[in-house]
Amino acid sequence: MRRIFGVILFSLTLSPVFAQQLGIYQHGTVVRMKMGDCPAIVHGFMANFGAPVVPMGVEACPEFTLVSDKVVYIIAGRSSNQLIPLADVIDFRMHRNEIAVRLDDSKRESKFSIKEMILRSEWDRIQRHIDEQLKSTELQEAHR
Repeated sequence: MRRIFGVILFSLTLSPVFAQQLGIYQHGTVVRMKMGDCPAIVHGFMANFGAPVVPMGVEACPEFTLVSDKVVYIIAGRSSNQLIPLADVIDFRMHRNEIAVRLDDSKRESKFSIKEMILRSEWDRIQRHIDEQLKSTELQEAHR
Protein backbone atom coordinates (compact mmCIF):
# COMPACT_ATOMS: atom_id res chain seq x y z
CA MET A 1 0.00 0.00 0.00
CA ARG A 2 2.84 2.41 0.84
CA ARG A 3 4.46 1.65 -2.51
CA ILE A 4 1.26 2.48 -4.43
CA PHE A 5 0.87 5.71 -2.47
CA GLY A 6 4.50 6.57 -3.24
CA VAL A 7 4.01 5.95 -6.97
CA ILE A 8 0.87 8.09 -7.03
CA LEU A 9 2.58 10.89 -5.11
CA PHE A 10 5.61 10.74 -7.42
CA SER A 11 3.43 10.91 -10.55
CA LEU A 12 1.59 13.91 -9.13
CA THR A 13 4.83 15.76 -8.54
CA LEU A 14 5.70 15.42 -12.20
CA SER A 15 2.37 16.77 -13.40
CA PRO A 16 2.49 20.28 -14.90
CA VAL A 17 -0.89 21.05 -13.36
CA PHE A 18 0.42 20.06 -9.94
CA ALA A 19 3.58 22.12 -10.54
CA GLN A 20 1.49 25.16 -11.36
CA GLN A 21 -0.56 24.72 -8.20
CA LEU A 22 2.63 24.63 -6.16
CA GLY A 23 3.87 27.82 -7.82
CA ILE A 24 6.95 26.17 -9.32
CA TYR A 25 6.50 28.02 -12.61
CA GLN A 26 8.12 31.35 -13.30
CA HIS A 27 6.64 33.87 -15.69
CA GLY A 28 8.40 35.40 -18.65
CA THR A 29 7.79 37.12 -21.95
CA VAL A 30 9.15 36.01 -25.31
CA VAL A 31 10.49 39.16 -26.96
CA ARG A 32 12.45 37.79 -29.91
CA MET A 33 12.61 34.79 -32.21
CA LYS A 34 15.10 33.78 -34.88
CA MET A 35 15.87 30.56 -36.65
CA GLY A 36 19.14 28.80 -35.86
CA ASP A 37 20.74 25.39 -36.04
CA CYS A 38 18.95 22.59 -34.23
CA PRO A 39 20.86 21.28 -31.22
CA ALA A 40 22.13 17.73 -31.57
CA ILE A 41 20.45 15.57 -28.94
CA VAL A 42 22.29 12.37 -28.14
CA HIS A 43 21.84 10.31 -25.01
CA GLY A 44 23.54 7.34 -23.40
CA PHE A 45 26.90 5.68 -23.76
CA MET A 46 27.60 6.88 -27.30
CA ALA A 47 27.00 10.49 -26.31
CA ASN A 48 29.76 10.28 -23.73
CA PHE A 49 32.27 8.01 -25.42
CA GLY A 50 31.36 7.81 -29.10
CA ALA A 51 32.49 9.82 -32.06
CA PRO A 52 31.22 13.39 -32.47
CA VAL A 53 27.73 13.60 -33.87
CA VAL A 54 27.35 15.22 -37.28
CA PRO A 55 23.80 16.30 -38.11
CA MET A 56 22.33 14.47 -41.11
CA GLY A 57 20.37 17.35 -42.56
CA VAL A 58 20.44 21.06 -41.98
CA GLU A 59 17.23 21.84 -40.15
CA ALA A 60 16.48 25.26 -38.72
CA CYS A 61 15.06 25.42 -35.21
CA PRO A 62 13.59 28.44 -33.47
CA GLU A 63 15.62 30.34 -30.90
CA PHE A 64 13.74 32.56 -28.47
CA THR A 65 14.70 35.35 -26.10
CA LEU A 66 12.74 34.76 -22.90
CA VAL A 67 12.74 37.67 -20.44
CA SER A 68 11.88 36.96 -16.81
CA ASP A 69 12.11 39.21 -13.75
CA LYS A 70 15.74 38.39 -12.94
CA VAL A 71 17.22 36.43 -15.85
CA VAL A 72 17.03 36.57 -19.65
CA TYR A 73 17.35 33.22 -21.42
CA ILE A 74 18.17 32.38 -25.00
CA ILE A 75 16.46 29.05 -25.56
CA ALA A 76 16.34 26.78 -28.60
CA GLY A 77 13.70 24.33 -29.71
CA ARG A 78 14.57 20.76 -30.60
CA SER A 79 12.70 20.83 -33.90
CA SER A 80 11.41 23.38 -36.37
CA ASN A 81 7.82 23.06 -35.17
CA GLN A 82 8.45 24.06 -31.53
CA LEU A 83 7.02 27.57 -31.54
CA ILE A 84 6.18 30.02 -28.78
CA PRO A 85 4.00 33.07 -29.47
CA LEU A 86 5.81 36.40 -29.26
CA ALA A 87 4.85 39.00 -26.63
CA ASP A 88 2.86 36.45 -24.60
CA VAL A 89 3.52 35.88 -20.92
CA ILE A 90 4.34 32.20 -20.56
CA ASP A 91 4.87 29.83 -17.64
CA PHE A 92 8.22 28.05 -17.50
CA ARG A 93 10.38 26.14 -15.06
CA MET A 94 13.91 24.86 -14.95
CA HIS A 95 14.08 21.14 -15.65
CA ARG A 96 17.55 19.64 -15.40
CA ASN A 97 19.62 21.58 -17.97
CA GLU A 98 16.57 22.71 -19.92
CA ILE A 99 13.59 25.00 -19.65
CA ALA A 100 10.16 23.40 -19.63
CA VAL A 101 7.51 25.71 -21.11
CA ARG A 102 3.80 25.32 -20.60
CA LEU A 103 1.56 27.10 -23.09
CA ASP A 104 -2.14 27.93 -22.83
CA ASP A 105 -3.03 25.48 -20.06
CA SER A 106 -1.75 22.55 -22.12
CA LYS A 107 -1.28 19.27 -20.29
CA ARG A 108 2.23 18.75 -21.66
CA GLU A 109 5.32 20.87 -21.41
CA SER A 110 7.69 21.61 -24.26
CA LYS A 111 11.39 21.32 -23.47
CA PHE A 112 13.91 23.85 -24.78
CA SER A 113 17.67 23.80 -24.44
CA ILE A 114 19.30 26.81 -22.80
CA LYS A 115 21.87 28.44 -25.09
CA GLU A 116 22.62 31.53 -23.02
CA MET A 117 21.64 33.19 -19.77
CA ILE A 118 22.23 36.78 -18.65
CA LEU A 119 21.08 38.77 -15.66
CA ARG A 120 18.11 40.97 -16.48
CA SER A 121 19.88 44.11 -15.20
CA GLU A 122 22.83 43.48 -17.53
CA TRP A 123 20.52 42.73 -20.47
CA ASP A 124 18.60 45.99 -19.85
CA ARG A 125 21.90 47.92 -19.79
CA ILE A 126 22.97 46.36 -23.10
CA GLN A 127 19.58 47.13 -24.67
CA ARG A 128 19.83 50.81 -23.55
CA HIS A 129 23.32 51.01 -25.06
CA ILE A 130 22.06 49.58 -28.38
CA ASP A 131 19.16 52.08 -28.41
CA GLU A 132 21.56 54.98 -27.75
CA GLN A 133 23.83 53.83 -30.59
CA LEU A 134 20.88 53.62 -32.99
CA LYS A 135 19.66 57.11 -32.03
CA SER A 136 23.16 58.50 -32.42
CA THR A 137 23.46 56.94 -35.88
CA GLU A 138 20.05 58.32 -36.91
CA LEU A 139 21.03 61.82 -35.74
CA GLN A 140 24.32 61.66 -37.66
CA GLU A 141 22.50 60.59 -40.85
CA ALA A 142 19.89 63.33 -40.41
CA HIS A 143 22.59 66.03 -40.23
CA ARG A 144 24.21 64.94 -43.49
